[in-house]
Amino acid sequence: MNYQPNPEDIRFLQQQVLQAGASLRALPAFAEVDDALQTQLLEETGRFVGEVIAPLNRSGDETGAHWDNGEVRMPPGFKEAYQAFVDAGWPALSASPEDGGQGLPAALDAVLYEWLSAANHGFTMAPGLLHGAYECIRHHGDEALRSRYLAPIASGQWLATMCLTESHAGSDLGLVRTRAVPQTDGSQRVSGEKIFISGGEHDLTENIVHLVLARQPDAPPGPKGLSLVLVPKWLPDGTRNAVRCERIEEKMGLHASPTCVMRFDEATGWLVGEAGRGLAAMFVMMNSARLHVALQGIGLLDAAWQKADAYARERRQMRAPVRPASRGEQDTADLIAEHPAVRRILDTQRAWVDGARLLAYRTAVQLDVARHATDARQREAAERWCSFVTPVLKAACTHQAFHGASECLQVFGGHGYVREWGIEQVLRDARVTMIYEGTNEIQAIDLLVRKVLPDAGAGFAACLLELRDELDASRENEADAQRRMAQLRYLGTSIALAAKSDPRLPYEVADDYLRVAMLTLMAWAWARIERAAPTESGRWAAPAAAFRRWLLPEFDMRLGLVKRACEGVSPAR
Repeated sequence: MNYQPNPEDIRFLQQQVLQAGASLRALPAFAEVDDALQTQLLEETGRFVGEVIAPLNRSGDETGAHWDNGEVRMPPGFKEAYQAFVDAGWPALSASPEDGGQGLPAALDAVLYEWLSAANHGFTMAPGLLHGAYECIRHHGDEALRSRYLAPIASGQWLATMCLTESHAGSDLGLVRTRAVPQTDGSQRVSGEKIFISGGEHDLTENIVHLVLARQPDAPPGPKGLSLVLVPKWLPDGTRNAVRCERIEEKMGLHASPTCVMRFDEATGWLVGEAGRGLAAMFVMMNSARLHVALQGIGLLDAAWQKADAYARERRQMRAPVRPASRGEQDTADLIAEHPAVRRILDTQRAWVDGARLLAYRTAVQLDVARHATDARQREAAERWCSFVTPVLKAACTHQAFHGASECLQVFGGHGYVREWGIEQVLRDARVTMIYEGTNEIQAIDLLVRKVLPDAGAGFAACLLELRDELDASRENEADAQRRMAQLRYLGTSIALAAKSDPRLPYEVADDYLRVAMLTLMAWAWARIERAAPTESGRWAAPAAAFRRWLLPEFDMRLGLVKRACEGVSPAR
């Protein structure tokens, strides 16, 4: 079964729950983006993804990308599908009109990439970094780079990569050894080897633009000595640059996406931004990429849920312990979808998808506010939200993509373990999302150690207070969400105090703290969903009930773990 987008669910979450249209139309750049346009775009996006991209998912996995003497051939149909993707204008959705883009909100671009990931994760890896590369060059490139590279990247005519990792330098980028030697003409000569480069070589586009972290000869050691260099596959004069794909990795999943080992042999490039400030320029790309990885997690979990739900509605086994069908009703008690154990799996994964979606879409709207609001305080609040919530979403959504897909595979029994039903591919493809763009452990440390603790939680508390003010304390679920926000705010203070005596403590409890944060945000999300859609019956009832019954109790468990760890720290002498 190929993935099928559901525009109606997205329309409900964005327009009725978030009321995103009003927030976006308040921004001058999107004054003309009304609900009708958003609805039309969702319908067209769903049709394209469902009809053009999704059917290539299984064949792409089975055939895979192939390397031959430095060249990479993509699976059959991918090149044609990518050209259709470009011709329809999808890569340029949120790019500025002055660069040939459509100037639409990031909130709509987020839906596109969520659905693409759900339908065909391998295909989506190719254009997945276009938005980040575009923003990076737009904000940090000089006029020459912007004039030459922005339009082809915005349109998807050229694809881009992010070349960070080396065999000895993964999360610790300060160990990067790739060299960039300045030339008298203002260019750089780049030499070194980068690994794990998604789409480093392929036949989808003529040119590939590599954004490479490298160190100039006189640069100091560590991350502050790194520069960012734009190194194209083909130089402006039409000659081939000294960039070569040495091989592609044999991987657990994502077979359709070539993960390349790239060698730069005095390749010609140009600085993006200032020398020694490469990480600052790269982080524009990385933060955008991390939200998209969170959306990958949401999309992959939705794909797994779709397969499991469809299977459960057809598979007949022993009768479930439910009341007999009423006269005139079809007896469905032998469908496994009626069994409580299966219903719990399906409803809890649905709760994760819907709650996480709302949070991701709110974050995408805040990205739009941060970029386009005329009020400085609005921009500051939006940037604060994105800074704190992006690592939470990246870690929690990708964790659930893998573990939730495993639960969905369980619905199939032995059939899930064989390739026929396709659920095992989702599980394999989802696993890497917990690793790339910063491992989930790094995300948790980034949240707690680098963002929450420096001001004893005041910045994150400001985000939570904004959410609190959107809730109605007279409603039981919303009052409960407010109480959990207060507990989370106090938890940050407790960790900050305990860390004075034990500096290791924050690193030990970071994963648990992030999980508490995600469940708090999910409580807010489901309170908002339930207010917009009374859940006594209908589409949203079962996942809402599952969230309260099966997911939210984890909050108290994780909270207790962190509190006990803090209480076990001896007072500083």
